[in-house]
Amino acid sequence: MNSFDQVFSGVDERGSRWGLLQKKSRFIKSIWIAIVLIASLSSCLRDHLPPSQIAGPVDWMSELDPQMKEVIDEFLLLNPTPLWQLSTEEARKRPTIKDAVNSLLVKKGQPIPMPNVTTSELFLPGSPPLMVRAVVYKPATATGPLPVIVYYHGGGWVLASPEVYEASTKGLAEKVGAIVVSVDYHRAPENKFATAHVDCYKAYKWVKENAASLGGDPAKVAVAGESAGGNMSVGVCMMARDSGTALPVHQLLVYPVANNDLMTESYIKYQNAKPLDKPLIEWFTARYFKTPADGDSPLISLVDVANLSGLPPATIIAAQIDPLQTEGQQLRDKFMKSGVKVTYLLYEGTTHEFFGTNALVSKAEQAQNFAAAQLKEAFK
Repeated sequence: MNSFDQVFSGVDERGSRWGLLQKKSRFIKSIWIAIVLIASLSSCLRDHLPPSQIAGPVDWMSELDPQMKEVIDEFLLLNPTPLWQLSTEEARKRPTIKDAVNSLLVKKGQPIPMPNVTTSELFLPGSPPLMVRAVVYKPATATGPLPVIVYYHGGGWVLASPEVYEASTKGLAEKVGAIVVSVDYHRAPENKFATAHVDCYKAYKWVKENAASLGGDPAKVAVAGESAGGNMSVGVCMMARDSGTALPVHQLLVYPVANNDLMTESYIKYQNAKPLDKPLIEWFTARYFKTPADGDSPLISLVDVANLSGLPPATIIAAQIDPLQTEGQQLRDKFMKSGVKVTYLLYEGTTHEFFGTNALVSKAEQAQNFAAAQLKEAFK
């Protein structure tokens, strides 16, 4: 019996001499039920409205750090057409945030930073039967066995390369005093899910087993990545755990892809942000996933599906003006619930891809220094 039946049961059981009152009571009961049903339906509709109908996008440009805004303005000047309106081949030829930084440095008459690292190249086993190119950055003045960082670049599994992300990898090599092996995993749509993930794991396993041949310390190997690369860093840790391969000592995750939910608060607020907006993420996943069901794999849905227990300590660096901001926070919380030590730091006024803008953006330099300090501590 529901609450409304309880209210009116005493009236309904009084007999025929109360007939008129009974009819009135039923009428009143019907009105009460109708009122409550309407109120409940209204509440239910509010609970199930798409987030875009509850809170819309914000004026993200007004929230930019002034230095970050200069970089974004230059990027938009170089890229007037959204990447998601282009073919894969055309998008790969378009200027990147790295190009925007270098262009702005030239305009300002400032030199492009040249970290004191050496660069070499090697080929590693990837997703069978593929081989994977990797670029190795090594501090020029370092001696003795060095820590090693296996790094995975961003670009939504579709764009970019180790060279595009050199501001990050060279910066980490110099600041940490570590060898950085930047993996040029196979991109989509030529290679669908989970080729890139397997490439990254196979490359890590090879580096872990052959670190000494690079001048590295096999006991001090970490993984790191930005965006899609951050997602694959966690995936590498899970695959290592599940296959019995020795785990990395740390995972540095810079604005990682961590879920398959495109209706989070930050996706709504920053759906139009640049350089990463919601349509571009949909463009990426349409190229990497074989079917939409791939998005529900534990390798993608780290927050909702994956088992993160037993993974190494993590550092998460997040940007405020980024559709991925919410899932970075959710990943932090999932790590904590899974018993994984995690450090999280959000940089206000910055966008996706800010980590490699340290030549112009002070907060990017701060983020690189923080990341380097976290890795140095892990390597002790």
